Amino acid sequence: MTAVLPHRPSRVLHPVDAGAHRAGGRVGTRPLPLALRMARLVARRLVDLALVVAVLAFAALAVGPHVFGYRTVTMLTTSMAPGIAPGDVVVDTALPVADIEPGMVLTYHIPVGDRRVVTHRVVSADVGPDGSVTVQTRGDANDAADPWTATFAAGDTAWQVRATVPEVGHVVQLLRTPVLTEVLVWGAPALAAAWVLLTVWRPTRAEQDA
Repeated sequence: MTAVLPHRPSRVLHPVDAGAHRAGGRVGTRPLPLALRMARLVARRLVDLALVVAVLAFAALAVGPHVFGYRTVTMLTTSMAPGIAPGDVVVDTALPVADIEPGMVLTYHIPVGDRRVVTHRVVSADVGPDGSVTVQTRGDANDAADPWTATFAAGDTAWQVRATVPEVGHVVQLLRTPVLTEVLVWGAPALAAAWVLLTVWRPTRAEQDA
């Protein structure tokens, strides 16, 4: 006797099912609107850029001085304008006192008053019998030399300006304000979380090709 198997009708794919089958089995998959895809792409790139800038700024201002030995100082006055304007950041490197020469721009503590830090150009450098160097400085925008002389002891280190980064000091000062500090404390983790979410929810290949 021959066994007769029950007939099973072949499955007819509904148009929606057929589309899902072609898309890899994802039922109901529809391409994202172009505007939404562009918005997601722009948001992801902005988050990436913000993170890169934050990391580079932190490395340059916080890590770099400890690793490479340079110092950064924000210019607060117009005494060195236009070469160094208020808000510019100068990058200083160590210089042996014996190598100080007129024409160099040094960053140092003034020997009078509040002993604030200034960045001025050396107009004269006199070497003493003990190897110390006494300098007279002047701001490029000032009409007269500074009303003091600064003496560097033999064996000490002076700090010479090697580079200027325009306008960065404004950003540094802004980051130090209490309100923005609070924003960064809460906003930085939120920004990182948003970056992770955007990475996880990155459009699939089918969505990108649609």
